[in-house]
Amino acid sequence: MPETIQRDERIPETMVGMRLDQAAAELFPDFSRERLKSWIKQGELVMDGAQAKPKDKVYGGEQLSLQAVLEEETRWVAQAIALDIVFEDEDVLVINKSPGLVVHPAAGNPDGTLLNAVLHHCPALGAIPRAGIVHRLDKDTSGLMVVAKTLQAQTSLVEQLQARSVSREYDAVVIGVMTAGGTVDAPIGRHPKDRKRQAVTASGKPAVTHYRVAERFRGHTHVRCKLETGRTHQIRVHMAYKRFPLIGDALYSGRFKLPAGASDTLKEILREFPRQALHARKLAFIHPRNGKSMAFRAQLPDDLLMLLDYLRTDSEEMR
Repeated sequence: MPETIQRDERIPETMVGMRLDQAAAELFPDFSRERLKSWIKQGELVMDGAQAKPKDKVYGGEQLSLQAVLEEETRWVAQAIALDIVFEDEDVLVINKSPGLVVHPAAGNPDGTLLNAVLHHCPALGAIPRAGIVHRLDKDTSGLMVVAKTLQAQTSLVEQLQARSVSREYDAVVIGVMTAGGTVDAPIGRHPKDRKRQAVTASGKPAVTHYRVAERFRGHTHVRCKLETGRTHQIRVHMAYKRFPLIGDALYSGRFKLPAGASDTLKEILREFPRQALHARKLAFIHPRNGKSMAFRAQLPDDLLMLLDYLRTDSEEMR
């Protein structure tokens, strides 16, 4: 059944000069900008009690009132794609995503995605914006994700993500030997010349990654990264910025390097590793309904375990 939603928000003075649809997208993050724009045009999202246009400027202090019927998304199809479900109840779904699975349909990937899979597993998610997906992993990153099964759960999880209270920790295998852990506090934005890439740039959004060494090898390091923010490609960009790019990351790793004296087998594995060596190992959040702390772990997938085994063997043999 379609769900009726009712929300009220006051536009803060910090948004002065914004378009109405831009301000609405920040104040109502559960919904896409296109959906909000449609509601503005239909008079279901009004400003100070009157219908406005999406392009109208705001000056701060205006009252936005949203009253709309949340129709099911019809542009996505449910598909029977296997899911590794770690936890599920009536509010949330925690998934261990396999590498190679795109999270959300887009140009070039209209279906066959995690979103199509969760719609098949739980058809009611068709009534939730973005089918309850509140954060993403890159196609070739494996590991834990949480999906909201109700609008209330989605609102709570989005608020937790914005407040940086969701804990996300990753395993990464990088090129180069780190001497110690640390923190990268460097803003990330679109690369000025390559739209497929992100970059550390002064005009970017704040981005903070904490990292520590888990194991050192002759020419590589297994690190644990904890996100404070969640920018696109954040760990990949920050590690490359520190000159420790991820193994297998064709977008950010630069010139290919091999440790001197590596066996033919290890050379082949490093050359042919099919994805960035990154895995979302730990996820923790507050349950949207009962307020309890929830924490989940996902063991390293076989490809990363094999990679670490070969790096470990290489280090032991060359001592």
